[in-house]
Amino acid sequence: MTESFRVLVGYATAAGSTQEIAERIAGRLERAADEVVVRPVGPDLDPARFNALVLGSAVHGMSWLPPALDFLRRAASTTGHCPTWCFSVGGLAPGPGRAGRLSGQELRRIEQGFPTGFRPLEHRIFGGVVQTAGVPWYGRLFWRAAGGQPGDQRDWPAIEAWADTIAAELESRRTAPSSRADRSLISDAEGR
Repeated sequence: MTESFRVLVGYATAAGSTQEIAERIAGRLERAADEVVVRPVGPDLDPARFNALVLGSAVHGMSWLPPALDFLRRAASTTGHCPTWCFSVGGLAPGPGRAGRLSGQELRRIEQGFPTGFRPLEHRIFGGVVQTAGVPWYGRLFWRAAGGQPGDQRDWPAIEAWADTIAAELESRRTAPSSRADRSLISDAEGR
């Protein structure tokens, strides 16, 4: 008897926006797994219990929050072959113009904080909910000059489309292992 195919959608959030994105992604992945677990990452969560990971974090100072980086380091060292996708939630939504260029730079900067040698299958950045209350005037001025807008910047259709591509990839990995890495993924899942 084989063990169930489990997917973790783990996240670190500052104000709840990243959690809501993680929950939406998890809902789209349900067709591709026997079990989808969505929860905050922390030291009590064992990455080795999952066959695939989708990890996300709010972005502060062009970096993931410490709990997300700690979990990613543990996952990279214990689940080397486990397919992993990453998403970041920042203040600037990707798109055309200056904001798009800056979000691309932010994405590359975030990845510099990832563990050495770790490469997710894909890493996306999404806009979050931006609240400017309490931000000093010069911070608001810089942010507006960069193309930022206050309010909910989440692009739900883009988030859902990305989650659907992950679901399709997971389904193909489960039903037709075409490489040695895919076979080991399923063998390891059966042995857990």
